[in-house]
Amino acid sequence: MPLHDAGTVRSKLVIMAVSTTFVALLSASLAMLLYDLRTFQRYWIDDLTTQADIIASVTAPALVFNDARTAQQSLALLRVRPQIQAAALYGASGMRFASYLRGGPGGTGLPPAPGRHGHRVEGGEIEVWHKVMDDGEMVGTVYLRARLGVVERLANYATILGAVLLASLGIAALVATRLQRAITRPLEAVTHVAREVMQRRDFSLRVPGHDGGEIGVLVAAFNDMLGELGRRAHALQDANRTLEHEMRVRQGAEQALLLADRRKDEFLATLAHELRNPLAPIRTGLDILRIRSGDANATERATDIMERQLRQMVRLVDDLLDVSRINTGKFAIKMGRVELKAVVNDALEVVRSTIELHGHELAITLPDRPVFLHGDATRLAQILSNLLNNAAKYTNRGGHVRLDARVEDNALLIEVADDGIGIAPDMLAHVFEMFVQVDSTLERSNAGLGVGLSLARKLVELHGGGIEAHSDGVGKGSRFAVRLPIVVAPEPPAKTIPASLISAEAFRILLADDNVDFVNSIGALLSAMGHSVVITHNGTDALTAATRFFPDYAFLDIGLPGMSGYDLARSIRRLPSGEHTVLTAVTGWGQEKDRQLAFEAGFDHHMVKPVRFEQIEEILGNRGTLKKVRS
Repeated sequence: MPLHDAGTVRSKLVIMAVSTTFVALLSASLAMLLYDLRTFQRYWIDDLTTQADIIASVTAPALVFNDARTAQQSLALLRVRPQIQAAALYGASGMRFASYLRGGPGGTGLPPAPGRHGHRVEGGEIEVWHKVMDDGEMVGTVYLRARLGVVERLANYATILGAVLLASLGIAALVATRLQRAITRPLEAVTHVAREVMQRRDFSLRVPGHDGGEIGVLVAAFNDMLGELGRRAHALQDANRTLEHEMRVRQGAEQALLLADRRKDEFLATLAHELRNPLAPIRTGLDILRIRSGDANATERATDIMERQLRQMVRLVDDLLDVSRINTGKFAIKMGRVELKAVVNDALEVVRSTIELHGHELAITLPDRPVFLHGDATRLAQILSNLLNNAAKYTNRGGHVRLDARVEDNALLIEVADDGIGIAPDMLAHVFEMFVQVDSTLERSNAGLGVGLSLARKLVELHGGGIEAHSDGVGKGSRFAVRLPIVVAPEPPAKTIPASLISAEAFRILLADDNVDFVNSIGALLSAMGHSVVITHNGTDALTAATRFFPDYAFLDIGLPGMSGYDLARSIRRLPSGEHTVLTAVTGWGQEKDRQLAFEAGFDHHMVKPVRFEQIEEILGNRGTLKKVRS
């Protein structure tokens, strides 16, 4: 057995088997040796007793007839028994009659007188005394002494037992070596798999084999333990991954909240700035009108400035309302067949003054043939105006703005490019987010609210298109590409309204608003056009006027004193002439729910303050249509 292998289970099993065999053989050998010694001693006692009995029978006549020579000859025959060392024949009187000593004559070593009938073992020798009988009468005694030879017997026996023991141990070691594999192989497999699991952390490993007995139970239990550990390890890993994911999500949410909070603060500050900016020119225009009311040129310039600034404020508020409607899912677009050039012209009407104010050079390239889109003309124009307005704001004075449109794969690709401040690479993915501004420095005071691009993207997506931002870096300009589906089919004929349904007569108009300056100015304009106008400043007076005046049109503020505009509209509808009156709600609330409340109250139209006179003219001009339009 190798020394380095002495501590293994295999060597221990072999040693255990050999040791057990050795102890068993040694115990059996000692027992057999003791038994053999007793048997050997009994054999010699029986043998000498028999020999003594034979000698007594043979020498009895010699003793009777006192024939010493015959008795001596009889004893001499014992020389053929080398173990018998001495023999003697005693007469009835106790005198030695004849004797025998191995090695020569003489009486040395012989007892002087006979002993008691029987035997005695002492000092490795055995002595036997036997009576000589003749016709029932004791005529003498036979004495025999023999060497037992226990040492020689033990030596021979030990030699034999040693050889047998060594052979048995060898055979036991060989058999144990073969048999121990049935035990050590599963244990070695368990040890190997356990080591692999610890090193590789792979709990899918299993110990092969399906042996029965305790070893099989051990292997099965070990495999079950590995399975349970694997399940727990996977559960722990899943829990760790879940915790890590939750931590990342929470960290991302926290960062998003911090970013949203910062953008909110920036947005509120920018909103206050953007709303204050138009107020200063409007205030200055009012001062001009007050101080130089007789100067027609100064009055016209002041009016132009005030109208331009007012449109800017209305544009800001409208953008915010549109974004809110889209985010809440209450924004609807009116899809129809739209020609590209008409959309571009409408967008230019909105942004031309801004581009001219900054001194930019605008270049426009459109397809030669008409291109038709399926969408909302107003919202499509709003997309382009937002992109052009964004390009004008973020381009230094005297820059270049370009609008290119071309058809690619049954789609319209519109690109708005500039040579302005450009967009940093890390901002390209965020420019379409709410309240994000590429440049928010104090030097660029007209940067806007950061909602234009976000609104443009959402409007493009509502039309089934897409928008992308491109820039070569800061100071290298930017480019926005819009892709929209086009309509290839020919344009359907427009529906015409019969001339008999159109009336050019003056109308009776009821105005109800607690803003005296606004309602009086609108009333003056309508009266100058030849209409009959009644002006009231609360709900009760308005209802009284409607009862007596039978108005064709009624423009009603919602927040009237005494009676809300909703209640006033319902009351007018209950009048005999109320069903023929075109009711228009004029309010500062422009959410979709406010429009719905107005229509439910009986209004035909809904206008959000500030109201342009052109909107009122449009409503007055649509009276002849068969279908009332809710704007």
